[in-house]
Amino acid sequence: MTVQLAAPRTSLSFARPARTSQTSRPAQASGTASSAAAAPRQTASAARLRLTRRGRLLLVGAPIMLGGAALLTFVGFFTAPALAAGGSGEVTRTQQISVSTGDSLWGLAAEYAPERDPREVIADIMELNNLSDAVVPAGAQLYIPVSG
Repeated sequence: MTVQLAAPRTSLSFARPARTSQTSRPAQASGTASSAAAAPRQTASAARLRLTRRGRLLLVGAPIMLGGAALLTFVGFFTAPALAAGGSGEVTRTQQISVSTGDSLWGLAAEYAPERDPREVIADIMELNNLSDAVVPAGAQLYIPVSG
C-alpha cells in the first residue's frame, strides 16, 4: 500500500485563473476582465492621502508654532522674577526710636521729617513697621524715615 500526500489547498482569493489563449476568449469578456483588474488599482490610488502645499504647511507649521509658544512661556516664568528683582529700589534712611507716653505719629513725622508732608511720613512709618492702624503703645520700637 502506497500513501500519496495531497497538495495543500489554497484559498480562493489566492487562486489564479488558468491562462487561456486569446482565441478562446470572447472580446467582451476580455474587456470586462481588464476593466475589473484596473478598478482595484484606481481605488487603491484614490484612497491614498495627498496633501497640498497648504496642508503640508499646516501639518508642519502648527506644531512648530505651538512648541515655540510653549517654550517662550516656559522661559518667561524663569526670567520674569529675575528681571523684577534686578532693579534697585529707593533706599530710605531710617532711625530707630522708642515711643514715649503722649507721642503720636503726627508729632514724630513733624519732628524727624519737617520738610515733608506729615501724611506721607506717617504712611511711610506705617509701611516700614507693618502697622495696621495709627495707634502705637508707649515703649514700642519704631523705624522713622529721616530726611537726609
